[in-house]
Amino acid sequence: MSDNTLGRPIEILLVEDNPGDVRLTIEALKEGKVSNRLSVARDGVEALAFLRREGPHANASRPDLILLDLNLPKKDGREVLAEIKEDSRLRRIPVVVLTTSKAEEDILRTYDLHANCYITKPVDLEQFIAVVRSIDDFWLSVVRLPSAE
Repeated sequence: MSDNTLGRPIEILLVEDNPGDVRLTIEALKEGKVSNRLSVARDGVEALAFLRREGPHANASRPDLILLDLNLPKKDGREVLAEIKEDSRLRRIPVVVLTTSKAEEDILRTYDLHANCYITKPVDLEQFIAVVRSIDDFWLSVVRLPSAE
């Protein structure tokens, strides 16, 4: 395992409602070089409760990185992204939009909402795993992440 700049396991919040994509992401991250802990929120409301440590998430760890799908039940990813970036306690957490949408309007809107990057999920299984591993390599091995307050 390579060292990360935080000197502890990296906390990742995956906001994803598709159980298959959750399983694939978990598998791809297991093979990463950096020690990490993955939490999963299955809709936008749960994601915000987790980030704000509300209700059953009162003891949740603050994530170092958020992997956010756009098409979510209850509250979509665009709304979640907007609320994260408007919150002074959360706005510095990097948000990687990982979605099936290739629509230019979604790409532009998420960058306008201050997403840190936008990645279209490949439909091919091996490519999907490769993309998640590249996110892991870049964000958890190369980038210097802000420490939690």
